[in-house]
Amino acid sequence: MSEPRGKATAGPRHRRRRTALTVGIPLALAAAMTTTYGTGLDVFGEGAQQTASAATNAGSAISATTAAAAAAAPAWAADTADGFASVNSLGQNGTYGGRGGQTVTVKTLADLEKYATAEEPYVIVVAAAITMNPVGKEIKVKSDKTIVGQGTSGQIVGGGFFLGTGVHNVIIRNLTIRDSYQGVWNDKDHDFDAVQMDGAHHVWIDHNDLRHMADGLIDVRKDSTNVTVSWNRFSDNNKTFGIGWTENLVTDITIHHNWFRETEQRNPSTDNAAHAHLYNNYLQDDPGTTIKSSYGNYSRGSTKMVLENSYFQGMNNPVTKDATAAIVQRGNTFSGTSGRNESGGTAFDPKSFYGYTLDRTADVPALLTAGTGPRTTIGTATTSSTKAAAATLIVAKDGSGQFATVQAAVDAVPANNPSRVVISVKPGTYREMVKVPANKPHVTIQGAGASRKDTVIVFNNAAGTAKPGGGTYGTSGSATVAVEADDFQARNLTINNDFDEARNQSLSGHQAVALRTAADQVLLDGIIVDGDQDTLLLDTAAKDRLGRVYVTNSYVSGNVDFVFGRATAVIDQSVITLKKRWDGTSAGYITAPSTTADRKGILINRSVVNGDVSAGSFFLGRNWHAGGDATLRPQTTVRNSTLSAAVKSTPWSDMGGFSWKNDRFAEYKNTGPGSGAASSDRPQLTDSQATGQEVADWLGTWNPTA
Repeated sequence: MSEPRGKATAGPRHRRRRTALTVGIPLALAAAMTTTYGTGLDVFGEGAQQTASAATNAGSAISATTAAAAAAAPAWAADTADGFASVNSLGQNGTYGGRGGQTVTVKTLADLEKYATAEEPYVIVVAAAITMNPVGKEIKVKSDKTIVGQGTSGQIVGGGFFLGTGVHNVIIRNLTIRDSYQGVWNDKDHDFDAVQMDGAHHVWIDHNDLRHMADGLIDVRKDSTNVTVSWNRFSDNNKTFGIGWTENLVTDITIHHNWFRETEQRNPSTDNAAHAHLYNNYLQDDPGTTIKSSYGNYSRGSTKMVLENSYFQGMNNPVTKDATAAIVQRGNTFSGTSGRNESGGTAFDPKSFYGYTLDRTADVPALLTAGTGPRTTIGTATTSSTKAAAATLIVAKDGSGQFATVQAAVDAVPANNPSRVVISVKPGTYREMVKVPANKPHVTIQGAGASRKDTVIVFNNAAGTAKPGGGTYGTSGSATVAVEADDFQARNLTINNDFDEARNQSLSGHQAVALRTAADQVLLDGIIVDGDQDTLLLDTAAKDRLGRVYVTNSYVSGNVDFVFGRATAVIDQSVITLKKRWDGTSAGYITAPSTTADRKGILINRSVVNGDVSAGSFFLGRNWHAGGDATLRPQTTVRNSTLSAAVKSTPWSDMGGFSWKNDRFAEYKNTGPGSGAASSDRPQLTDSQATGQEVADWLGTWNPTA
């Protein structure tokens, strides 16, 4: 890439009713609001197998491993709950759902109901959008069930789930449950919930997107207990999350790492809970939105509540309590809130029941906007019993592995290998260029350390760097890591190009790529990609070839066109860090897509844009018509993301004589000081348009999994 050319009204209060919810648990995006990178997410170890020989025997080792198949269920099916759902009580030892039962995939209402209401345990993978009939139908789930969405395709539309008296050991994960709303809030004729439980126990509700329901998103009622609600997104609703409807002090509930946005009341409202532990939640009420908060966390009746390290932004009455209730507050942040903010009484010590670790309150907004809701990498319709176990090659600088360099391990992979090969790289800095050629698919390069910072692959070529045989590397040739093989994965490591612009001002061509992909089905999970200009090149093998890339749980940093190329690429639940130029100035562009007219370009979804740069100094992107090709239709969509003040109020720019307005650039429901209202210079998708620009639309039939 070239250098830049010139620089609602509140509703009634919660009333008690008197009539008769590893690629495993995603961890936190640590310190997302800073420019330092935290510990690894979805960190994988070195694997259960090691080949017994060096490069000469690598091919036979891989062939032998391919012949062996694992018999276990998918890794995520073995996940168990944390919080109060993990506590042994009522004859139930923790919450593990349908683990040990058959794994089934469902795409119809009939099949979902068949397995969810069965007496025996099941792991039920929801692989489609299932519409409830009639509207408002709540499937009566039986005990010992895991109901999990496949990627982002698992959706329950117009209804939800009901867990009745005595139902226990139920996990509901990775689903979107939405749209039973019938046009009138508080409509008692349409009491339709996403997840309702009356007298259930040991329930874990995790990583769901719950929105726009006629009544509650979650109702924990009538002595339900041992419930954990974690990493969910609650939005576009009135009566969001109610707990109680009982005179008894029975309910033990943990509510952590949930994002409440545009929700009016019950966020949650907790009535007569014996122990309510709320921590690291984000309650957000933006000005100018159609739904206005009535109150945030409410401790009612004789509830004992511990409220820790949560972030309240713009909420009315952020924390309230009855005179008979208790709230112990610790470490919470209140930004732009008004009205009641109360505490008092004595509660309990959550650590006397279970262990937990608090994230810093300042990190919570970025952490949760990026990390809540369904994950594309959770849930797959294929059990591991149908997959060959991966061969593992060990790389270590100290000689304790089979190879001393990453490239040597890549070279040892047989051409046209038929199944997964994991190159496990022990902690250290590997100064080398790595290329995975097109004839070596199914390769994973993963760091073996505790953090993605522990394993670093780095080099310092730039476009203008002289090649040993003559000429220069050019932009694409400068990449520290180049991937040309399909079905590639990188995990838990850092890929860096540390070319020093300040020391090389006389060099022509400062583009310096850290990672280049020119392949299809590339998964980048839990990594750091660091550079300055042209950090991450997401390309395809040829102009007429599809190249899908999914980046998740990751950090990408740079300053000029640092996410660019013609791939169909998603950056999801990640942090994009803006960096100053070599001379200390702030100016740049995040994306430079060169998309063909018949493909989708770059989608930034549920992510955070930040960095120590000047306000109003960075564009979200510009349109790269590579080679002056007028047939291209570059595309970037930035949606549901948090934008720092560094983003310009007119966030798109022309490039190479082509107007961005003739190409495809848009936003949808972004937040933060860098977001802005719709205008001719700032296109916003309508709700209808946004339904066609989601992660699943980019990835198609591909569901990235471990």
